[in-house]
Amino acid sequence: MKKIINFLLLLTVTAIWSQEQIKNNKFENLLNEEELYRPNFHFTPQKNWMNDPNGMFFYKGKYHLFFQHHPEGNTWGPMHWGHATTENLFQWDQKPIAIYPDEKGYIFSGSAVVDPKNTSNLAKNGETPIVAMFTYHNAKAEKEGSETFQSQAIAYSLDEGKTWEKYEGNPVIENPGIRDFRDPKMQWDDEHEQWVMVLAAQDKSLFYTSKNLTDWELASEFGKEIGAHGGVWECPDFFPIKVKGSDETKWILIQSLNPGAFNGGSGTQYFVGDFDGTTFTPVASQKELPAQHSYWLDFGKDNYAGVTWSNTNLPENKRLFLGWMSNWQYAEKVPTKAWRSSMTIPRELYLVKKDDDTYRLFSEPAKQIDSISKLIHTEKTVKKSRGSKMVLANSAEVEMDKLRLKFKLPVLAKANYTFNLSNDNGDSLKFGYNSSEKRFFIDRGASGKINFSDTFAEKNSFAPRSANDDLLEVEIILDKTSIELFYDNGETVMTEIFFPNSPMTTLELSSLTKHLKVKDLKIYELQLN
Repeated sequence: MKKIINFLLLLTVTAIWSQEQIKNNKFENLLNEEELYRPNFHFTPQKNWMNDPNGMFFYKGKYHLFFQHHPEGNTWGPMHWGHATTENLFQWDQKPIAIYPDEKGYIFSGSAVVDPKNTSNLAKNGETPIVAMFTYHNAKAEKEGSETFQSQAIAYSLDEGKTWEKYEGNPVIENPGIRDFRDPKMQWDDEHEQWVMVLAAQDKSLFYTSKNLTDWELASEFGKEIGAHGGVWECPDFFPIKVKGSDETKWILIQSLNPGAFNGGSGTQYFVGDFDGTTFTPVASQKELPAQHSYWLDFGKDNYAGVTWSNTNLPENKRLFLGWMSNWQYAEKVPTKAWRSSMTIPRELYLVKKDDDTYRLFSEPAKQIDSISKLIHTEKTVKKSRGSKMVLANSAEVEMDKLRLKFKLPVLAKANYTFNLSNDNGDSLKFGYNSSEKRFFIDRGASGKINFSDTFAEKNSFAPRSANDDLLEVEIILDKTSIELFYDNGETVMTEIFFPNSPMTTLELSSLTKHLKVKDLKIYELQLN
C-alpha cells in the first residue's frame, strides 16, 4: 500500500512539474517571439489581432490611427476600433479601445474627419467635432441569410478623439440590397463645398455626397468593368492631389481588393481622374484599364487596405498613407501568438505626370523618418570586380533591424542585381532587379519559417519597372520581420514580411556585371529612444 501511495505521489509531483514546465516553455516562447519578431518601428498592437487601418486624422500635433481589432484573440473576430497616436509617425502610444460593437453589429472599417465648421451640428459647447463613419456588420443577420447585413453609421468625439459617442440616428446609410457594402472613406470637397464619401460595393465604388455628415445622397458609381476584379473590392480612399511640379489637380481613387492582387491574395490598385462633384472620370490612359495592369500602390504581398490621413498639414501635392502589412492568404497563420499583424511605415504619396501622358502615384517614406535616421556610413562610389559580392551592411556596423539604406545602381542592358539578406542559421531573403526582363523580384522561399501557409512562399513576387532612367535609385527600410523597398523614388514599391529563425545579420549585393558599382551609398540606423 505504501508503495502505491508513493507511486501516486510521484505521479502527482511529475504532473505538477510537467504543467509548470509547459507554462514556463510557453512563457519562454512568448519572450523569444517578442525579442525576435515584434517590430521596432512599425505600429503593432500590444496583443491580439489587428487588420485594416481606420479613421486616421491629424489634430493638434497628433496623428491618430484607429484599426480593426479583436481584443480577445489573435485571429479575426468581433471587430472593434483600436486606437493609437503618435507625434512623429514612428513611435506609437496605444490607447484604450475607441468604439465597441453593439446590438447593431461589429464595427468594420471606416474613416474620420475633423469638422472645424461644425457642419454636422454635433458640437455642444463650442468644441470641434471629429466625426467617424464606419460599417455596422450584423453577424446574426448574415448567419440568417440576409443580404443587407452591412450599413453605414457614425460616431463623434468632442474631446480630440479620446472618447466616442454613437449617433442616435444610426445607421445614416441603409443597405440598398448589396451583400458587400462597406468601408466608407470621407473627404471634404473644397471646390464643391460638400463632403464626399466613397465606399466599396462588391465590384464597384459608390460615391455619396453630404452637406452635414449625417444626411447622405448617392451621387454615382464607378469601376464595375475597369481594373482588377479577381475578388471583392474593399477599403477605398478618394482625395484630390496636385500633380508634382504643376498647378494641375487630379482625384485619386485607391481601391483594395481581395483576392486578385498583382502577386496574388490581397492588394491595392489606384485610379487617377477628375471629379465634378458627382462623377469620377478616369484619365484617358485608364479609361479601359484591363484586369492585368501596373497601377498598384505596392507590388509586394504585404500592403493591404491602406488609406490616407485626413486634416494633415502637408502641401497640396502630398498625401500621408498607411497600410496593413499582411495578406489575407496567411494573416491568421503567421508564427506570432501574442499579437498578429503590423502596419507599414507611413508614406508620402505624390502624383507625377509622365512623358507618355500617363499618371503615376509615387510613395516615399514619410519625411519624419529623417529625424530618427542616424548616418552610420556614407560613400560616393563602391566598386567590386566581376563575380564579387559586396557587403552593403552587417550587424557589426549597424543594427540590421533598424536599418535604412539609400543608394543608386547603374541600369545596364544585361545586369541582374541580387541582394541577399541572411543570418548564421542559413535563412536568406533575396530580392533584386532583372534588367533583361525589366522587373524587380522578392524571393522569401528560404527566409526562415515559411511552412505555416502554402501560399506564403510558394512563388516569387514580381514588379515591373515603369521608370526608364539609367540610374536605379533604391531605398530599403528593414525591421525585424519586414522589408520595404522603394525603387526609382517610389515609383515602384514592394513590401513583404518574413520570419527568420534568428536575426538577420548581413546584406550582400551580387551581380555578374564586369564592375559592380554602387553610387551615393548612405547607411542609416533608426534611433528610437
